[in-house]
Amino acid sequence: MILAEKILALRTAQGWSQEELAEKLGVSRQSVSKWESAASIPDLNKILQLAQVFGVSTDYLLKDEMEAVEYSGEEETSGIRISLKQAEEFLAVRQSEFKKVAIGVMMCILSPILLIVLPVLAIPAPGEVVGWFTEETAAGLGLTALLVIVAAAVALFVVAGMRLGKYESWEKEPIELDYGVKGIVEERLKACEGDCTRNIVLGVVLCILSPIPLISAALFGAPDVVLVGLVGVLLALVAVAVVFFITSAPIRGGCQILLRVGDYTPDNIEKQKKADRIGGIYWPVVVALYLAVSFITNRWEITWIIWPVAAVAFGAVSAFVARK
Repeated sequence: MILAEKILALRTAQGWSQEELAEKLGVSRQSVSKWESAASIPDLNKILQLAQVFGVSTDYLLKDEMEAVEYSGEEETSGIRISLKQAEEFLAVRQSEFKKVAIGVMMCILSPILLIVLPVLAIPAPGEVVGWFTEETAAGLGLTALLVIVAAAVALFVVAGMRLGKYESWEKEPIELDYGVKGIVEERLKACEGDCTRNIVLGVVLCILSPIPLISAALFGAPDVVLVGLVGVLLALVAVAVVFFITSAPIRGGCQILLRVGDYTPDNIEKQKKADRIGGIYWPVVVALYLAVSFITNRWEITWIIWPVAAVAFGAVSAFVARK
């Protein structure tokens, strides 16, 4: 039995179509058809992949005189099998969709700026009877802007979530990489480490420095208009820092998912499931608390502190639950 006949017999025994086998190998259906018709011969790498996919030895595939199937003991696992093409598409989708998420988060952070600034402009300047707006107009415009910006951000989250949701099972279920994919993904992970570290450092530095202009101005007795403007600067710096944090994650995290290292080892995946269940309740409560406190007190320049405090508290709670 020649190689072409063996490929056809093994594929038929598995109940796969030519398209399904082609997808597992990262080749076209036409390539599989040519192999099975003996019009062409797969190269050595593809023969190794065929042996892995079918769970047979390479000797069985290559030696025409071997008629009985010789299994390698490395039969395909019940997990998700990922080809090089699928891995590359996965990383590309994560990179593009995380950019949408980063823009959405930045918009949410910046959304209250007009609600903070416009009421100050409604205060009459010395010697004037009225300001630029009435207080009611300022509040209405600011609130409208906030809701529109948040709605646009949510739309970005939904679009990104729908595309990333296609790969959600990859984070939680067993996976198996096709031959050669692991080495390529490891190289991608090494290549992105420098950029990832740089973005995280920049984000941390911006978060630390962001309140300095506001604190300095307050110490020197700056007028309210200046202080309110610097609150906007603070939010802008935090927003940029968050963009750095989010854009550092897609490729590094995607490679870790494929390799099952870092945050995606089997143990860490179980811990993450617990954290996700907590986060599904925790963060909506934080959002409701932030909006309620901000609207009741109308101190948007101060209530932003809820977010870093909530983040630190969530990290502590998640770590505690993961250890149990």
